[in-house]
Order: sequence, then C-alpha cells, then structure tokens
Amino acid sequence: MSNQTAVTEFLLLGFSDIRELQILHFVVFLLLYLISLLGNLLIITAIALDRHLHTPMYFFLMNLSILDLGSISVIIPKSMASSLTNTRLISYSGCVAQVFLVIFFASADFALLTSMAYDRYVAICQPLHYETVMNRTACVQMAASAWIIGILYSALHTGITFKISFCGGNVVDQFFCEIPQLLNLACSDLYLIEVGFLIFSSFLGLSCFLFIIVSYVQIFKAVLRIPSKQGEHKAFSTCLPHLTVVSLFFSTATFAYLKPTSSSTSRLNLIVAVLYSVLPPMMNPIIYSMRNKEIKCALSKQIGWRLFTKNKMSICLLR
Repeated sequence: MSNQTAVTEFLLLGFSDIRELQILHFVVFLLLYLISLLGNLLIITAIALDRHLHTPMYFFLMNLSILDLGSISVIIPKSMASSLTNTRLISYSGCVAQVFLVIFFASADFALLTSMAYDRYVAICQPLHYETVMNRTACVQMAASAWIIGILYSALHTGITFKISFCGGNVVDQFFCEIPQLLNLACSDLYLIEVGFLIFSSFLGLSCFLFIIVSYVQIFKAVLRIPSKQGEHKAFSTCLPHLTVVSLFFSTATFAYLKPTSSSTSRLNLIVAVLYSVLPPMMNPIIYSMRNKEIKCALSKQIGWRLFTKNKMSICLLR
C-alpha cells in the first residue's frame, strides 16, 4: 500500500489546545523569530559590506547566518500560523518539504561549525601557515562542501522516510514534521532502514563533534601558553561560545532523534525540539557578534547602527 494513499496530510499537535496559550506561543515565537532574523541579517550585511571582514572566519560566519535564517524560517512561521489560525494540518508534500529543509539546514550547519573549528585551530595553533592553509579557494571549497553534504544527506534521509507507509494515523506529536515522530506512524518494516540510518548518522555527527573537541583542546593548550592576557581572553571569548553552541545543538538533536519516543513525554519532546531547532539560530548572532568589536564597528560605519556602543570611534580604533 502506498503511503500517499494512506496519508494525504498530517496533523501537528503543537503546544496546546487552549486558545490563550496558543496566542502566547505565537507571541513568543514571533519575538524569537524577529530576534533571529534581525541578528543574522545584520551579520550578513556587516560582513558583505565591510572589506575588512572578508576573512575566512567571517566568511564562514556569513554562511552560518544564511543557514540559520533558512533553518528558523522553515519551522517558526508555519508554527506561528498554525497557532494563530488554530489550523494544525500540513499537507503531505508540505511535510516532505519541511523534513528535507530541516535536515538540510541542520546538517549543513553542523558541517560548517566543524569547518569553523578547524579555521580557529589553524589560526591559533599554526598562525604562520594560516594564510596558506585557509586561502580563498580552500574556504570556498569547505563552505561549498558543507552545503553539498547537507543537500545529499537530507535527500537520502527524506527519501528513506517517505518510502515508508504511514497507516498508523496522521497525528504528529510535534510542532513541525520531525522524523522520529513520523516513524511512530509507520506500519511497515521499512522504518527500520531509517532507524539504522539515524544511528549511522549519529556516529558521523559524533565524529565531527569529537574533531571539534580535539581542535579546541589543542587551541586551549596553545592559548594557555600565550603570555598576553588580552590575547588569551580574545581566544577564549571566541572559542568557548562556539563550543557551547555546538554542544547544545549536538546533544539535543542526538537525544531527539535517538531516544525511544515511547519513553518520553510530549512536553519533553517539544522542549528538546525547541532547544535544537529554534535556540541555536537565535544564539549564534548573539554569541558570535554582539561582543565582536569588528562586527559592531562595521555596522556602525555601514548603516549607522549604534545600538551596542555609545562611542563609535572608540570601537573602530580598537581594530
């Protein structure tokens, strides 16, 4: 039996049936979306317009902001519209598209975060070779690889998932189409293939995560040997936030996709989904740019933005 004939649309349960809580959900998600949208757009604008920021670190950061914009735009607007209109249905094709885009942006984002860790490792541990190793061609190839990996990985995940026959109902206990919740609706053994692929994917993700950890261990060792306290502070302020976001994203996403869904409550599923799908795109602009003097100076010069500083010239002189 074809899954298309069994299910033509899905019902996303979301956060609550109570109208007041639905409005609250809409308002909270709207604020989170606007913060993420503004923060990532400002980063992209600053880096694109200021030639002083045309370096590998900021090139990767701009790509990360583009991915974060796409990631949060796939999930939040649909969820807000569902709460506002009290309409929870999503079409079969809409669910396919949402699964593909969620996995694409998440996997490309993680691949790019791995590249950023390598960039920081070379910059701090091998500064004399930095310009040679992280040249323009290498940076473009690394960024393009992250996007291509995301597309291929997502296409494979989506294809396997929607080859499954969904005849166990159409109710998805989540605020977006999430693969573990869709697998609960499976009524054929094909879902075991996707479960196996999820386990294999977790090992790939763990390999990248361990690479990031090892890179930062080497970075921290090098930093501790720096006699300058200012240089030590700058290195730690750059690396620790990066490591925090990577750890939050990897741990919550792995928990969401590998845990037995029957052993967790709906509320826990919702909280974990918010932690790996909504918070990272909002946190990245904050931890990477709000304390970054070069970004703030670029914004001040290019668009007259003085939200984060009282004295524009004092910031620019620190460059």
